[in-house]
Amino acid sequence: MQVAVVTFDGFNELDSFIASALINRCRKDGLEAFIATPTPVVTSMNGVEVTGQRPMEFVAEADVVLIGSGVKTRDVIADDRLLSLLPLDPSRQLIGSQCSGALVLARLGLLGDMPACTDMTSRPFVEAEGVTVLDQPFHAEGNIATAGGCLASQYLAAWVITRTLGEHAARNAIDYAAPVGEKQQTVERTLRAVHAGEAALRR
Repeated sequence: MQVAVVTFDGFNELDSFIASALINRCRKDGLEAFIATPTPVVTSMNGVEVTGQRPMEFVAEADVVLIGSGVKTRDVIADDRLLSLLPLDPSRQLIGSQCSGALVLARLGLLGDMPACTDMTSRPFVEAEGVTVLDQPFHAEGNIATAGGCLASQYLAAWVITRTLGEHAARNAIDYAAPVGEKQQTVERTLRAVHAGEAALRR
């Protein structure tokens, strides 16, 4: 199973790298994440240059697609050429967004009436797309999930791992990265956030 972590110019390092690093803890179990970029090299919001591991065309064949955020997301959704490189299909793919990535899902028409999570800076722009923004870090309905706040990327990664490999694998991945002395609390908090984000749909 392959995960495309879509990373545009101006990206937030925490959003793309935390999700990809946690998911790649499961590489031995057949789940692998790749940074997918529209150009061979993209530059982060803090000036870090990164060479993409896969071109954007990879998105079409990936089993999971995560849309990262950044300071240029509003430019992305105004670029029809870039959006055309995202033929996302929730009937066969798990699709998630991080922070301003919710703008991309909204512009692609994937959220519908689904509420979303995003960061505080992006919130008014997501609401301007007609999306109800939740005051929580993670929300999922079916095969679509959104996360808000840089460190909520751990919840998005845990959701992907849980949906593809099961909760045991997600616990192991989070446990590996969790601070020493806080591992159990971190694992439980992360899985609790994921379950709560999914449970809202069932209430």
